Amino acid sequence: MALILKEIFNLIRILNSETGAGQIALGISLGFILGLSPWVSLQGIVIFLLIIIFRLQATAALTSAFFFSFIAYVFDPIIHKLGRYVLKLDSLESTWTLLYNAPILPYTQFNNSIVMGGAVLGILLSPIIYLISYSLIKKYQDVIVARFRETKVWKIIKGSVVYNWYSTYEKFKP
Repeated sequence: MALILKEIFNLIRILNSETGAGQIALGISLGFILGLSPWVSLQGIVIFLLIIIFRLQATAALTSAFFFSFIAYVFDPIIHKLGRYVLKLDSLESTWTLLYNAPILPYTQFNNSIVMGGAVLGILLSPIIYLISYSLIKKYQDVIVARFRETKVWKIIKGSVVYNWYSTYEKFKP
């Protein structure tokens, strides 16, 4: 329970930060792909490298991967059927054989129906996840955060010694 609360607080902290909505939404969409695939695999490593190289919002990606992995668990039967359908396509049989005989690609575990179904579903739905999360984050940051920062409560909190100490700590935090 503490882990779930920690992830929710991390997500709230990110949404209230000065980070752009596009960067957070891209992190969420990559987390969606990561949540549908095994974390310790070649595609998981590639997603982590993309997050690091393009300096995307890693906390948003890991938090969304955490939550989407629970959702993926519920939809495993559908993901399995989709992956099995893609792997059984006669037109792709030679492609799967070629990929399986390649030096590194078998480590993606693409021949597993759940991994293939998760990859296909993740690639197909990640642009939709990006657009939905971008619009929701933008609306949240423009409306709710802006209104909250205009309240007297926020002005009192921002003027307090505790807030000044916390903001100083956040600047030096690795």
